[in-house]
Amino acid sequence: MAELILGTAGHIDHGKTSLIHALTGVDTDRLPEEKKRGITIDIGFAALDLEPHRLGVVDVPGHERFVRNMLAGATGIDVALLVVAADDSVKPQTREHVEILRLLQLQHGVIALTKCDLADDDWTALVEEEVRELVAGTFLESAPLVRTSANTGSGLDELRALLRTAADDASNSPRADRLRAPFRMPIDRSFTITGHGAVVTGSVVSGVIAVGDELVVQPSGRTVRVRGIQNHDDDAASASRGQRAAINLAGIRHDEIERGQELAAVGYLASARVLTVKLEMLASAPRPLKDRARVRLHCGSGETLATVRLWRDEPLARRERCVAQLLLDEPVATIWNQPFVIRAESPVCTIGGGHVLDPSAPRLRRPTAADRQSAKDLQSTDPLVRCAAAIFFLNVRSWSPVDLARQAGVDDPQSQLLELLEREQVRAISLSTSRVQHVHRDVIEELSTRVHDQLAKMHDAEPLRSMLDRSQLIHRFDYLENTPLLNAVLTSMERGRRIRLTEAGIGLADRGPRLSQGERKLLAELLARFQVAGIESPTVEQCQRDAAKNKASIPQLLQLAAADGDLIQVAPAYFLHRDCLADVQEAIAERLVDGKGLTLSEIREILNTTRKYAVPLCEHLDKIGFTKRQGDLRLLSNR
Repeated sequence: MAELILGTAGHIDHGKTSLIHALTGVDTDRLPEEKKRGITIDIGFAALDLEPHRLGVVDVPGHERFVRNMLAGATGIDVALLVVAADDSVKPQTREHVEILRLLQLQHGVIALTKCDLADDDWTALVEEEVRELVAGTFLESAPLVRTSANTGSGLDELRALLRTAADDASNSPRADRLRAPFRMPIDRSFTITGHGAVVTGSVVSGVIAVGDELVVQPSGRTVRVRGIQNHDDDAASASRGQRAAINLAGIRHDEIERGQELAAVGYLASARVLTVKLEMLASAPRPLKDRARVRLHCGSGETLATVRLWRDEPLARRERCVAQLLLDEPVATIWNQPFVIRAESPVCTIGGGHVLDPSAPRLRRPTAADRQSAKDLQSTDPLVRCAAAIFFLNVRSWSPVDLARQAGVDDPQSQLLELLEREQVRAISLSTSRVQHVHRDVIEELSTRVHDQLAKMHDAEPLRSMLDRSQLIHRFDYLENTPLLNAVLTSMERGRRIRLTEAGIGLADRGPRLSQGERKLLAELLARFQVAGIESPTVEQCQRDAAKNKASIPQLLQLAAADGDLIQVAPAYFLHRDCLADVQEAIAERLVDGKGLTLSEIREILNTTRKYAVPLCEHLDKIGFTKRQGDLRLLSNR
């Protein structure tokens, strides 16, 4: 038996609840206030068996003030039943409900004219014409229309047959083929039963669960366990896509759950406060939608306020579409292609809707050409193109292949990732011996561009240096919170000969010191002085004291000479000419050939110098691996 959700739609007092009662025997008006006023205020539920299908019926309110409740109930609907009273014809909420069903991407439905016993045939024929005009251009344009009366029972058998046919079509559509997807159920009610605890109800939109399974309540992230399941008042061992389910939860109180939250498989959903969406304005919208407008977002069974950021300069006019971002007041959990509706903040009316492109989007104040192309790719019918775009927007965030089910709407994310790796659209970055991060090649290139730009600024600030402090650059990218990834980017740039790298230094390959004529002359004089001085070379302060001009440039000139290899920085304030260091190594090596080793005093005597120079020099030789220390002796490191 195929399980599907049937949802009603239509104006207040057009007989939706009476029609459902006549079809199922269930009065879906459950609240005392509903009984007293004779209207549906909140969502009602029933079951309709139409072999080989069982339809979970969601009866929604038709009053304008309760459209938010209607939207909560419309989540997960497979087949729509549009109800229009023959004695009243099309009304404002009829039009609004049709627009909402279209925005929610419904594809299958039946139209029922109710109260036909209260209108003559000529009037009913006119109502039929008006209904057909209303649904022209929508998914209901070719939907069957049947005249009914809940009082007399006329047309009910025909309506059942038409609903069975619509259910046949819906059960074979991609929308209904979501059993393989992870479990998900938007919560539309929460209550408690004495001795059992928290119970939530909703329409299962994907996946399967069983008693004992662990689930997560989003956006709170609370982990819960399924204690029991009911399907239309009958105990069940499991619940699956297309069913109305009541789920008894352990590990949470019912007052910690509210309508609009989601119950989902562990690791499937993630909450976010920014969504990238494809937005559409209705023809009935009272005015164009401006950038930074405040709207009410209805997504799943929940509602929250949001600020719209349009990816265009001009307002979004009626019937127009564009990519936009929704900045939410409260986090929501969505998936790729999930439909939504927006209503004006005040006065409250439905103005548009669309579907989600990126359910956990980065906030983009100025979208780039790459951002716009990737948003376009997220609308592709090719799952590989969508996966690549989703990975682009994940940027440098950590993620796993299973996240692509949510981000790109794919059922085989691992195979999609392997294909992208083979095409080199995505790179695997090793963060440690056990961790690998997958990053889109365009993200790596964009990060490389940012590194280049930062290095250019650092070179401009210190024009006399060919090599810069590597730790300073890394500090400027602390916001990434991913040093291994940055190091991988630097290594890639070095392989491409875009930068030069040492253990502590970094510099652009095409940037060298910018010396004035006077600085070039001073550098040559300094190199000559250090070559003549030998081991007992002058300090930085001595060089500055003896210079006639450009005294402030001397520390950087010495660093430049060290970076170029003309001088060797033995200690922070001690430089040697490279020829001098070569002579020192040769002299020490000649005395260490016997393998007996030399003390510091013996090395000092060989070099004919004092401890002031011998100590840092010996430590430097140890550091570069020329010698190794054993107690008080120094040996050649290759011995």
